[in-house]
Amino acid sequence: MTYAPASGRYAGMRYNRTGRSGLKLPAVSLGLWHNFGGNDRLENGRAMVRRAFDLGITHFDLANNYGPPPGSAEENFGRILKQDLSAYRDELILSTKAGYYMWEGPYGEWGSRKQVLSSLDQSLKRMGVDYVDIFYHHRPDPDTPLEETMGALDHAVRSGKALYVGISNYSAEQAREASRILKRLGTPCLIHQPSYSMFNRWIEDGLQEVLVEEGIGSIVFSPLAGGLLSDRYLNGVPSDSRAGGPSVFLNQDQITESRLAQIRDLNGLAQERGQSLAGMALAWTLRGGRVTSALIGASRVSQIEDNVKALDNLDFSEAELAAIDRILARKD
Repeated sequence: MTYAPASGRYAGMRYNRTGRSGLKLPAVSLGLWHNFGGNDRLENGRAMVRRAFDLGITHFDLANNYGPPPGSAEENFGRILKQDLSAYRDELILSTKAGYYMWEGPYGEWGSRKQVLSSLDQSLKRMGVDYVDIFYHHRPDPDTPLEETMGALDHAVRSGKALYVGISNYSAEQAREASRILKRLGTPCLIHQPSYSMFNRWIEDGLQEVLVEEGIGSIVFSPLAGGLLSDRYLNGVPSDSRAGGPSVFLNQDQITESRLAQIRDLNGLAQERGQSLAGMALAWTLRGGRVTSALIGASRVSQIEDNVKALDNLDFSEAELAAIDRILARKD
């Protein structure tokens, strides 16, 4: 049966302007880091992408190395796009990245012009598209001049292969310099993608101020701390959870008794707000309007539906924020 998206898909989603640009992103975006690769069931990924679009999620975030195996998430998304969403391409924001290890030899990772632009060409081919809406440099390169890497991003836009560019995992100082180089080149930095959650607040130590000053938006990944900020760990570590087996997101060392006590207390506060813990954690990252979008991962459709419900209650009282801070400040 031919897919037809929900007619009211834009009514329930919030869209936030990205920095000083004209682009608006959904407050919740879908990341295809895991559960969309060649080792996963394509029909499950297809169902998640379609349901996300039905809920007003227009932004789908990828990278050259997403899978596993690397590259397979882009390939699978390309299949889904062709089969279900090609008629709606102009309603979608597609992003990809270059910078982490992708192929053998000296040009298979980091930030040289050769690596960045070759990677973009490969990503476009895998997805079967002529351009992406946002192209990121995925991580700072300690050895390549920043001018070279930013020049490659500028070239991606001028060649028509990307509409906007961004950076990910850059420190406050690195982000400021990257922004200034891109402004001189005439291709402003649209967005920064850092990690951020209640358990990982590093962007509050200067980066958010830089982004505001430079007019750059932000889309945060791991807002649920790899799943810790959900109901999965209220009673310890399930054997089928991320922390219960090998995972790039979590390991059992992160789940101490004091951390579990924090999770349970945060869950109690979420229940008082009429939210799930995951919903409150997402709402917390979006509080105050400083974050443009929260980037979620999912392994099933119901998780996407539950996460979008967070948008029903984004407001926090001063007492609630103070209570969260007290819980997070507790030590062993």
